[in-house]
Amino acid sequence: MKRPTTVLLTALAPVSWGTTYAVTTEFLPPDRPLFTALVRALPAGLLLLALTRVLPRGVWWAKAAVLGALNIGAFFPLLFVSAYRLPGGMAAVVGSAGPLFVVALSVPLLRERPAARTLATGAVAALGVSLVVLKGAGALDAAGVLAAVAATASMSAGTVLTRRWGRPDGVGPLALTGWQLTVGGLIVAPVALLAEGAPPALDGRAIGGYLYLALANTAVAYWLWFRGIGRLGATRAGFLGPLSPLTAAVTGWAALGQALTPVQALGMALAFAATLAGQLGSGVGYGRRTSYRKQPYSTARTCTSATSGSAKASANAGAKPSGASTSRPPRMRPSAE
Repeated sequence: MKRPTTVLLTALAPVSWGTTYAVTTEFLPPDRPLFTALVRALPAGLLLLALTRVLPRGVWWAKAAVLGALNIGAFFPLLFVSAYRLPGGMAAVVGSAGPLFVVALSVPLLRERPAARTLATGAVAALGVSLVVLKGAGALDAAGVLAAVAATASMSAGTVLTRRWGRPDGVGPLALTGWQLTVGGLIVAPVALLAEGAPPALDGRAIGGYLYLALANTAVAYWLWFRGIGRLGATRAGFLGPLSPLTAAVTGWAALGQALTPVQALGMALAFAATLAGQLGSGVGYGRRTSYRKQPYSTARTCTSATSGSAKASANAGAKPSGASTSRPPRMRPSAE
């Protein structure tokens, strides 16, 4: 698949997530963040497990548990807690710093050095989203701010580790998504029961809202997201994140009939420009891998150079080059470790 199509499909994930706030406030029971996180994750995960019929093996039980905890089990509850406790679009402003978190975590985990352009683009994206959604409100709730920061850091760490570990041989992104959603839902379930008690009574609107969150907003969106990380890289995919708060803002304006102020229009233009720039960048700091399945790059390059030198020496001596010199160097494949 060509890269523009991959970018567009991956972008559908944060665009879908941007509708979460409107659905939560308009259709779902109030003040039930943990129950909402549970219903959003576990049914979708079990559905994908039933469709794929693939379970982790070996070390992937532990890796799936870590990814599920970061991307789902911690992120979902923290996201809803921050949305309930913070005024206006503050949670979205904190979330817009996600690309910067991804870049910072890519240094130790992916061995990528961020380019100055990457850092500048991430800062512009955060500034643009801030101009769009941040409004003057009273004192901020400390717990809400901490929850928003922790949610952004958790999702960013999960994004980078998803890129680092890849997928097991023969396992597609749909199965990997199912593993993570199921693990995340199982983590949230006991916490929701202890903290919020029995599930609330649900009417037709609430059931429809939860079905949308579980299927389109979660099962499909996260499949597209994890698939996109594998094809675009963690940094490029991370720069699509600001589309989520922008979508949330646009959805709110459409529902309330509000118009954009000049400052908000400027912020939206900056955020979209930064998102586009994040997809056009290349080179260091834009998702290049430095580990390989068989052996480290430096070792493979040394072996290849030594083999080429041996072949030249044999040819100069009039002898037939060895088998290593007449065959291609071993192909290096991206590591799933």
